[in-house]
Amino acid sequence: MKHTKKNLVEDAVTASPTPEEEKLLTSLRAASWDEFHGQKKLKETLRISITAAKKRKEPLEHILLYGPPGLGKTTMAHLIGRELGVNVRVTSGPAIERAGDLASILTNLEPHDILFIDEIHRLNKVVEETIYPAMEDFALDIIIGKGPSARTLRLDLPPFTIVGATTRIGLLSNPLRDRFGVVSRLAFYEPEELKYILQQAAIKLKTKIHPSALTELSRRGRGTPRVALRLLKRVRDVAQVEGIGDITEAILARSLSILEVDSMGLDSSDRRLLSTIIDKFAGGPVGIETIASALSEDIGTVEEVLEPYIMQIGFLKRTPRGRVVTASGFAHLGKAIPKRLQEELF
Repeated sequence: MKHTKKNLVEDAVTASPTPEEEKLLTSLRAASWDEFHGQKKLKETLRISITAAKKRKEPLEHILLYGPPGLGKTTMAHLIGRELGVNVRVTSGPAIERAGDLASILTNLEPHDILFIDEIHRLNKVVEETIYPAMEDFALDIIIGKGPSARTLRLDLPPFTIVGATTRIGLLSNPLRDRFGVVSRLAFYEPEELKYILQQAAIKLKTKIHPSALTELSRRGRGTPRVALRLLKRVRDVAQVEGIGDITEAILARSLSILEVDSMGLDSSDRRLLSTIIDKFAGGPVGIETIASALSEDIGTVEEVLEPYIMQIGFLKRTPRGRVVTASGFAHLGKAIPKRLQEELF
């Protein structure tokens, strides 16, 4: 099939991220503490904890970072390690299937190293119970044998720090959550913060972006650096295919039109969620299980990916009876606002 210019552009902006693109997005992460823009309160809290730990020559307290995906939890873990001058070992909850896997990781750490566990809420129960003494006493209790002849072997571990990341802190058990000395939530970013991040990324990509296009792109980044950087990458592709390489307002408008990203940063999946609740359930209230079924989506995808930003901008809210689209949500989609919601606009 012969590719036209339009085909090439659509391929560039609608294809799934490739390993090369993921590598590119990783390269755009902040490389130093000063370069990490946003999350001011959390940065200050961590800066104090890091400085105190270095002065005492002790391992940093265990840290739990939670919030929607794409806000910088992984980046922050690496920056903490860089500030401490230690190694960062990266793993995830699902990857640690057995207590032996955990023992293998922990026994290979150097003193004061950081173990970053992404999706820590997905640790299985056996591994979670094994990690308790490791976090508290820097020791592992390994059971050798079975039945009456079974015995417990305690392995001493070097002092280390666990940095856990989760998008669903409610799924963490209380005993595990209580073992973290610092528990912090990452918030969505303001447009000005995203503007700085995109500006630095454009420099790294050697791409010129006009001020007006930069401002507009930061508005549509959903308050999420990962989303904003991915949009920048896609827009750059269009600029190279259809333009001269510079990202102008016209190129940005063309790109966002192809991506179906509207003025509030909502894409087709977000609008489909709102439209489904409005058209099929009269705007709600409706339960999350029903919404997921109607969308043919996993409940986790709806709760972790689609809902947070839509709720952040006030288009959707949770009630004891279920999800409800607000008057602003109706208005954004151009839907008739029910009388029961009209008072919200005044």
